[in-house]
Amino acid sequence: MVVLASFQPPTEGIRHQEPNTIARVKSRDLGKGTLYIAESQLTWVGESGQGFSLKYPTISLHAVSRDLNSFPSECLYLMTDADLESNDTIEEQNGENEEPEDSKILEIRFIPENTETLDSMFKAMMDCQALYPDPDDSSSEVKKRKKSVNDIEA
Repeated sequence: MVVLASFQPPTEGIRHQEPNTIARVKSRDLGKGTLYIAESQLTWVGESGQGFSLKYPTISLHAVSRDLNSFPSECLYLMTDADLESNDTIEEQNGENEEPEDSKILEIRFIPENTETLDSMFKAMMDCQALYPDPDDSSSEVKKRKKSVNDIEA
């Protein structure tokens, strides 16, 4: 069971807003709502005002899925380790320094009514997720070092 809470949509740093988007968590259709891809987090708010939010460090993968053999609709596909099945607060679910006790991956699909926006949704997510580099990713560390060296040489 996915626990939804009352949410106010983000007001700052919104890179993409997609109305009429169905959220599907695991095999549960949560209905239509608006997807907000903001710099601070990804938020989906249903027509009832109930929704959920994910911090970018909890999203391990995002992709555009167009394979109608694997899923009947084109969608923005996510894998996350956020716990959307508990009553914890968003801060607890998305704690930056906390490791989940039972790290299980959750699949989420966002199915926009207008599938022509999928590429711009993906790009907005990519740009926002880049604001939160993985501290364990050595390639991110190499990029930081290169930038530091270039700053010194300039």
